[in-house]
Amino acid sequence: MKKIWLSLGAALLLALSLHAQDKVTKTVLELGRTDNRTMEHADYIARNIGGRLVGTHMLNHAEEWVAEQFRAWGLEVTMQEAVTIGVGFDRGPWSGRMLAEDGMTLHFGTPAYTAGTRGPQKGRVLLEPKTQREFDRVKGALRGAWVLVETGPTNGLALDASAKADSTRAAQLAEGKKDVSVPFYRQMVEAGVLGFIRPAKLPMQVLYNRAMCFDLTMDTLPTACDILLDEHQFAIIKQKALDRQDFLLEFDIRNHFFPGPMRHRNILAVIKGTQHPDEYVLLGGHLDAYDIATGAVDDGQGVCVTMEAARLLAAAGAKPKRSIMFCIWTGEEYGLLGSKYFVENKTVPWGKISNYFNRDGGPLACTSITVPPAMYDDFVKVCAPLTDYNPEIPFTVNKREGEPQERPTSAGGSDHAYFAMNGIPAISFRETDVFGLDFNYRDIWHTEDDLFDKLIPAYLEHSAVINAVTAYGLANLPHLLSREGLYKE
Repeated sequence: MKKIWLSLGAALLLALSLHAQDKVTKTVLELGRTDNRTMEHADYIARNIGGRLVGTHMLNHAEEWVAEQFRAWGLEVTMQEAVTIGVGFDRGPWSGRMLAEDGMTLHFGTPAYTAGTRGPQKGRVLLEPKTQREFDRVKGALRGAWVLVETGPTNGLALDASAKADSTRAAQLAEGKKDVSVPFYRQMVEAGVLGFIRPAKLPMQVLYNRAMCFDLTMDTLPTACDILLDEHQFAIIKQKALDRQDFLLEFDIRNHFFPGPMRHRNILAVIKGTQHPDEYVLLGGHLDAYDIATGAVDDGQGVCVTMEAARLLAAAGAKPKRSIMFCIWTGEEYGLLGSKYFVENKTVPWGKISNYFNRDGGPLACTSITVPPAMYDDFVKVCAPLTDYNPEIPFTVNKREGEPQERPTSAGGSDHAYFAMNGIPAISFRETDVFGLDFNYRDIWHTEDDLFDKLIPAYLEHSAVINAVTAYGLANLPHLLSREGLYKE
C-alpha cells in the first residue's frame, strides 16, 4: 500500500510540474504577443547609448544598464571581468570639408584608437611617395599636409603603424620590392604630416587599430590621423592633386585618449534551477560594437532578443529544473575575448552545459533548428508549443542528415566558437528573412549603416519568444541533451 501511495504521489507531483511548465509556456507565448519589449531594449542600446567599443565609457555604460535590467526582473547577475585595455578611447564628433571654389563636405571615418586633430586643421594635399626619389622630392612639403594613400580595398582597419610594421617596410624596401604598403610611413610621420587619407567603399566600413590598441600607453599615442574617405570623393581630390590645383582640406576629428586601465565584463544573468542548479542552458549575444554607427544589428539585436527572452520567462514566473543563463559577452569584436574567457576558465563546467544558443547575425526571424539525431526527439518535444505560435513565421525542427561534422579547431566568427572547439553543444537557430524585406547583412556588417532603422521588429519579437520557450523546455528535460553524434570522434 505504501508503494502505491508513493507512486500516486510521484505521479501527482509530475502532473503538477507539467501543468506549471505548460502554464509558464502559455504565459510566455501570450506576453510575446501582447507585451513584447524587445524593441524597447534595442532602442536604448542603439539610440541612447550607441557605439560600444572596447576601451570606451559607452561600453561600460551599456554593461551597467544591461545588468540593472536583469536585476530588476529578478535574475541573479554576475559581472565577470574578461577584458582589460591599458588606454581608453572615446569618440567625439568629426567633420571635414574641401576648401575650394567647388568645395564639398567630406564623408569619412577614422578607425578607433587612431589620432584626432587638435581642433580644425587645414592642409594641402600630396600624393603618397612610392620611391626614395619621390620622397626626397616632397619631404620638405610634407609638414602640415594631408597624404593620399592608395593601398587597395580597405577592410576598415587602421594603417599598421607598429614598430614591427616599420621593420617589415624597411626590409622590403632594402630588397627592392615595388608593392610595399605605405613604404615611407614612419618617415612621413616624422616629417610632420597631418595624416593619411585612404579610399573606402560605401557603406563605409571603419574598425580599429588592431596592431597597436592593446600595447598603447599615454606616451606612445598615434600622432598622424588615419582617415577613410568616400571613394568617390577620394577620386575627385586625387585628380585635383594630380592637376596641382590650389585647394585645402580641413578636418576636425575629436578622438580622445585617456589613461586606463579600462575593464570590461561579461554580464551573466541566471534563472536558478530548482532541481539541477549546477546544470545550464545558455543563450547569448555580444554587447560591444564598432562606433562608426550604433551597433543596432551587430550585435544589439542579439542582446535585446536575449534580454527579452529572460524578461518573458521571469514575468511568467519560470522555475525550471536546471538553470538558464543569459550571457551578454564583451570583447567579441576584438577576438571573442569575453566568451573565450568564460569557456577557458570553465565558468560553467563544460559537461554541465546542455546547449549554448548564440545570436549574432541579422535582425531576422528564428524559423527552424537542425539537430543531431540523438537530440531530435527532445527538441521536437520542447518546441511543440512553437509549431503553431505564429502562422506567418512557421517554426520547424529538423533532423541532421549525414555524418557529424569535425569539431572545429580554430575560432570562428562569433561567440559560439570556443564552445564548439571544446565539444560543447552550440547549436543555434536558423534565421531567415521570411517576408522578403531585402535585408543584406553585408550592408551593415561593421559599417556606418548599422543603425536602429535596420532592425525588423516582427522578426526580433518573434525570435525572443522562440528563444525563451526553447531554453525553458530544455531546462525542464529530465536530462541534459545527448552529445552523441554532435561531432566526429
